[in-house]
Formats: sequence, structure tokens, C-alpha cells
Amino acid sequence: MSRIGKLPIDIPQGVTVDIKDTVVTVKGKLGELQQEVNPLIKVKVEENQVILSRENETKQEKAMHGLYRALIYNMVEGVSQGFTTKQELVGVGFRAEVKGQMLEMSLGFSHDVIFQLPNEIKAEAKAEKRSNPIVTLTSHDKQLLGQVAAKIRSIRPPEPYKGKGIKFVGEQLRRKAGKSASV
Repeated sequence: MSRIGKLPIDIPQGVTVDIKDTVVTVKGKLGELQQEVNPLIKVKVEENQVILSRENETKQEKAMHGLYRALIYNMVEGVSQGFTTKQELVGVGFRAEVKGQMLEMSLGFSHDVIFQLPNEIKAEAKAEKRSNPIVTLTSHDKQLLGQVAAKIRSIRPPEPYKGKGIKFVGEQLRRKAGKSASV
């Protein structure tokens, strides 16, 4: 039995889970999310818990069992509490500013980079003196949040020598030694 898949998902107060055919819809105070589930995995709601089961023990069904349980769990967590990602802009003169759904960043290029954020994501940029600017992204959709954060990081990934670029707060970078001076 799948260790993750067999765990029931507790439904917090204020969250509703609807199942129609193979589509699971989760509604909460922060929004609404939908996920289509493979017909091999059965989803049912019992006593404020979502329970997933499978009929066979094939490798593919075992993998999907844990996958869909994790996806539905993330949906329930997202609509009740939400998810947050913080990114740090490391470099001299790097700035970030949020204007509505536009994230404008100065990253050492000859021009400012303007990134259009989806409507489901809220951004906040904070810059204090003598510290790197931090961009905070918040959303109820964990998949979308991770995808947007990765896209922002790919604009200027951290380089291994000085560490300049966009990195996640708390991320440990593999650093390389520079050229050694000849004697």
C-alpha cells in the first residue's frame, strides 16, 4: 500500500470538497481549485476526510495513488491557508518593485525586466537599507506559485563565483573558488 496515498486528508472548517465524475473541486476562503483525477483512483469524502483508494497493485496505480493524494492535500491547504515563496535579489544595484500585477526588476541588464504575474498570485517587494531586496509571492495554488517562482529565478539564476542573481531565501548555493594566483 502507498504510504502517502493511504493517509486520509482532513478537511478544515470552511473548506468544501466536491467530486463529480473524475474532477475534484476544492473551495475555501482563499479561492477555488480543480483537479482531474485518473479514473483508476477512486476519491470519496467521508466524515470531513478525503480518502483515496485504488483497485490494483500495478506500479503505475501505486504512483498515481500517492500523486493524487499529494495534489488534493495541496489544494485543501492552499484554499484554507495559502502558500508563500520568498526570493532574494543578490547583487549591487538589484531592485524590485511591484506595480499591480507587474513585477519590475533591475538585475544588472541594460534594461529593466518586467514580469507579468498571473491574477492568482499576489506579490510584494521589500527593500531595506544594507540588505538585498526580497520578493514575496503568495497564492492558493502551489503548482502555479512554484512555476512562477522558477520562471522569475530563471531570469537571472545565481552564478557560482560571487552568488549574484535571484535565489530563494534560505537556499544554499554551491560556490566555486576563483582563479588562484600564480607564484
